[in-house]
Amino acid sequence: MSTVITGEAVELELSEASFVPRAAGCLIDYAGYALGLVATLVLLSETTALLDAAAGRAWGIGLTVFWFVVVPVAVETLSRGKSLGRLALGLRIVRDDGGSIRFRHAFIRAMLALLEILALMGSLALMVSFANRRGKRLGDLLAGTYSMRERRKKFTPALPAVPAPLRPWVELADLGRVPDALAAKVARFGRQATAMAPASRRQVAAGLAAELQRHVAPAPPPGTEAEDFLVAVMAERRNRDYRRLLAVKERQRAVGARLHRLPFADR
Repeated sequence: MSTVITGEAVELELSEASFVPRAAGCLIDYAGYALGLVATLVLLSETTALLDAAAGRAWGIGLTVFWFVVVPVAVETLSRGKSLGRLALGLRIVRDDGGSIRFRHAFIRAMLALLEILALMGSLALMVSFANRRGKRLGDLLAGTYSMRERRKKFTPALPAVPAPLRPWVELADLGRVPDALAAKVARFGRQATAMAPASRRQVAAGLAAELQRHVAPAPPPGTEAEDFLVAVMAERRNRDYRRLLAVKERQRAVGARLHRLPFADR
């Protein structure tokens, strides 16, 4: 996961694709291009049989360039970074700033692919992708692009309630000093806790509880389990944020009603 800042100063979180799905997508793409080339040669075999050796070689080179350069460039440009293989694996080629690619990016990538993927059987692309953080191949480095994962698991966040024994304490506790970064770590633990080993789960919960307790006053009742403490704090933060947003919405509704009311209508 990496972040990019757009021209509008908006920070986006984007997931880079690893080498394996990129290689699988590339195999699908080039299998399709190869099938297209073979089908074209078969369909036009009667015509090419009438050509001499030099013209036949030129015809073969032209068809190869068409299927392995022109077609990939056209597909990537028109689909803004998609292809058959990337569509199957949920990938997209984007610029380094997260924007859609254009003809220039697709052309550079397709031309370099002739060397690093076709001529060298992908060995150069493999070595270059392992040498940079985003898994770029040489064409991506020169074009200023990388492969992004578009598909993510559908996530329905759990909304746990405050544990009953901790409700009297947490309703009076001061939670306003909890940093957002720490709250995000606790929320991430809550989503992943069920998949963790019991020992690791207790260890991580104890560490987060010790860190969170420095920002909460007063301390929880003695004997409180670390995970119950985390759940209580996060659930109460959610409840308070919800009540605050409801109050803001109600104030906005009241102000809007006054602004749209006729002057002196209440007299």
